[in-house]
Amino acid sequence: MTRRSKAIGFTILAVLCAIASASIASGYRDSVDEQLGELRTVVVVAEPLSPGRALTRRELERSLELREVPVRFAPPDALVDPGEAFGKKPFAPVPAGSYLLASQLRTPGAGDEPDSPQLGSDLSPVEITVTGAGALAGVAGSPGTRVDVVVAGEPVTGGRARVSVAAADVRLIALEPATPEEATSAGGDSWNATLALSRPEALKLIEAENFAREVRLIPAG
Repeated sequence: MTRRSKAIGFTILAVLCAIASASIASGYRDSVDEQLGELRTVVVVAEPLSPGRALTRRELERSLELREVPVRFAPPDALVDPGEAFGKKPFAPVPAGSYLLASQLRTPGAGDEPDSPQLGSDLSPVEITVTGAGALAGVAGSPGTRVDVVVAGEPVTGGRARVSVAAADVRLIALEPATPEEATSAGGDSWNATLALSRPEALKLIEAENFAREVRLIPAG
């Protein structure tokens, strides 16, 4: 057999192997599709959502993503577009990796929070960045959730850092993980906490957030 004949034979064999492989792969894919059924695009939570806080565009981009899943696995009220959640509030913590459901969200001002206490006339919602507040994420925004805000100053030479309570027994409205930029400036394990504060408390905490070494929340005792 000549070299040319051998080359032609190998080429034909390679083509036949490629066709056979494609046929096997196609058959396997068709078999999987038949088992799983029709696919549907749904919204999945990439980063945990905290309750009681209206979702902004930035939060939607950061915390939500689209995935295709078999229809049989998708809940009936799973969102199909992240934009459907804009401006709405989760009424309970939504963990990462779960579907985002319409039944998990409320529209602010629609009278859907009858058991949430209203802010007093002398209180305003104020957001500050705190450290190590993850243990409170599950109860933030629930009626009666109250905390003390503890501030640690920079330690003096040869001494300890001064620790004080900057605001006592204040209502924790919402709590969510800080963005990477906010976490860099405030340190690791940073959270954005929204508190119901009086004007003097707000001014004191804003100053503490800028100059203190660390700001933490502890359950009010």
